[in-house]
Amino acid sequence: MSFTVRPVTSADASVLADLINPIIRAGGTTALQGEFAPEALDHAYLTGPQVLCCHIALDEAGAVAAFQTLGRYPGLPDDVGDIGTFASLDRKQSGAGSALFAATKARARELGHSAINATIRADNVGGLAFYTKQGFVDFGEAPAVPLADGTLVCRVHKRFFLQDS
Repeated sequence: MSFTVRPVTSADASVLADLINPIIRAGGTTALQGEFAPEALDHAYLTGPQVLCCHIALDEAGAVAAFQTLGRYPGLPDDVGDIGTFASLDRKQSGAGSALFAATKARARELGHSAINATIRADNVGGLAFYTKQGFVDFGEAPAVPLADGTLVCRVHKRFFLQDS
């Protein structure tokens, strides 16, 4: 399947909230635990001041398949962006994430970044596999991070080094 990838605008916030909120409700893959109103999603991950870039993938029919955001994150060097990828629950392993990563990687290079960081729940097998497939390597781990319900879940930090690709 082929996808059209374009930068996100604030006008996409409502449809992207409709994409991400079911992922959050389902649990088990994202560290995000609270649902987003469109305006809050826009500020946090789409076009807000900490967002370096955000892209959306549309399928051949123009339906939203996924989005990917790159932003500043506390504790990371200024030249390392933090990535998040969110695919519609019915679009896992469709190729949308790979199409998005090509655009995100290009933008990170334009910004002069040295690397892209991904932090993935250790129990998110699909997410770990996706970032490994894109060329990310293990970089560290945050052990036993509590979820809102008290469940402890490790986080795996992976890095994609832009000068190596």
